Amino acid sequence: MVDLLSGCVPYKEEDVKKYNELKWWEGLTFGDLLDRAADVHPDKEAFVDRVTRLTYGEAREKVNQLAIGMMDLGIQPKDRVMVQLPNWNEFVFAYFALQKIGAITVLLIDRYRQYEINHLTNITGATYWVVPVKHKKTDYTPIMDDVLKENPGIKKVITVRGERAGEKFESLEGLMAKADMTQENLDRLVQRRPDPMQIAHMGPTGGTTGAPKVVPRSHNSLVTGITYCSRSWEQSNLDINLIAGPIGHDLSFSKGFMGSIITMGKVVLLDSPDNKSICETIQQEKITSIIWVPTLAQRLLQYEDINQYDLTSLQKMHSAGGASHPGMVKDVIDKLNCKFFNGYGGTEGPTTITRINNDLETICGTVGRPTCPYDTYKVIDPFGKEVETDKQGELVLKGPGVFTGYYENPEENKTALNEDGFFKTGDLARIDENGYITLTGRIKEMINRGGESISSTEIEKLITLHPEVAMVAVIPMPDEDMGEKACAYIQPTEGSQLDFDNVIAFLKAQDASVLQLPERIEFIDEMPYTGAQKLDKRTLREDIENKLKTEAQMA
Repeated sequence: MVDLLSGCVPYKEEDVKKYNELKWWEGLTFGDLLDRAADVHPDKEAFVDRVTRLTYGEAREKVNQLAIGMMDLGIQPKDRVMVQLPNWNEFVFAYFALQKIGAITVLLIDRYRQYEINHLTNITGATYWVVPVKHKKTDYTPIMDDVLKENPGIKKVITVRGERAGEKFESLEGLMAKADMTQENLDRLVQRRPDPMQIAHMGPTGGTTGAPKVVPRSHNSLVTGITYCSRSWEQSNLDINLIAGPIGHDLSFSKGFMGSIITMGKVVLLDSPDNKSICETIQQEKITSIIWVPTLAQRLLQYEDINQYDLTSLQKMHSAGGASHPGMVKDVIDKLNCKFFNGYGGTEGPTTITRINNDLETICGTVGRPTCPYDTYKVIDPFGKEVETDKQGELVLKGPGVFTGYYENPEENKTALNEDGFFKTGDLARIDENGYITLTGRIKEMINRGGESISSTEIEKLITLHPEVAMVAVIPMPDEDMGEKACAYIQPTEGSQLDFDNVIAFLKAQDASVLQLPERIEFIDEMPYTGAQKLDKRTLREDIENKLKTEAQMA
């Protein structure tokens, strides 16, 4: 048995036996995946950023150099190493070097600052940190100093594209330059290959309560989930995949970056998710595939200069991490002339997606079927009993591509997983007779108006149909009499004259029920987004609470 990292919940013995015997787990590590691609296509261009272009063979050589340098630095198997890099090719070197020596990567998006970094250092017990000296306007030097002051257990900070003096600092470039690529060192590297049952990777997530959690994933589990997803939406070695969202976000990393490597395609890393850069990159690199959140897709569609670029190479778009409303889906298909794959997923392992032969109604109305046929998805009622087909309840799942519990968090695990080991997603859903899943809301985001449960998701779907609505977010608004009421934040399209009465009249014309009419609407110039480019509803809830308090004081 593998000496599993302490603080992780192991898979049940009967599940391990089943997953291995049926080959649902292929026994591959992340390092194996890069080596396999380099063995099959050593001269194929694989990784492109703004600075460098690398073949699979060249990337493997640099990864091995860095891996030897990291071993010489003292990084041991199961050491947790935070990797906080922009969409640069150095991410390839750092991530796979750490995987090859059996360390555990902790992915941080490049926008994280002292609060998030300190928190994740504390939770994971990370002792090393890979981070740029500077990225765009952000100088990471004071951030490094603050984090080191709060976390004396960090042994080394490995800087990228720059150096810092001091015993706590080493540069990634320096480690690679000093590495001695002898046969003896390469043999030593081979001996460090981790057991596929071991934890490979840790990803931060909000979990089921909104408090920051850490999701540990084994090589077997995460590789399985990514492999079946790439097959489900037909990624191939001919694809040129664009990653415009942060590489530290699970969708970009797993479905985009790793999906490209598993299928031996090419990945283009873009560290500026503005519309101009995206369009220029699609045109110049002949991008065939994009993997990102719906907000970035919506922004691209609204770009006033989009018709100035040749985007005809684009064949497909995988969108997840938020609601893809029907109007946006139709625009992608009609205006960009590409296939749209509507997906759903999470760091914990849930992964569903529509298929290439689905009709428009299925693509717009569902998030597809589970990608891994060996994961079990079901919908349960509040008492834990499975409901009938096409009835609403909480979506739960378990299988070879799903995690088994949050790291060092037994209390959260008691509520996040049931006694049979099924992960409770906190999402309300229906599963039809063909296995297609329709998301109907989020348990936490259901609005409880005087005892009536109202889905914010359903209201958002209706409002999005309005041609003058660019973005919408519906949140629960505190109310003394009813407990909660629906409040809609709307970002109108440019030049729109939208007002409250106009929106309500539109909803009534859509046959919306009285419960689906928001009782307050806030019109804003731009929606707030998290570092992962998701709508930041927490900020909106804080905003409306502050406005209500101010209004009460003035009354």
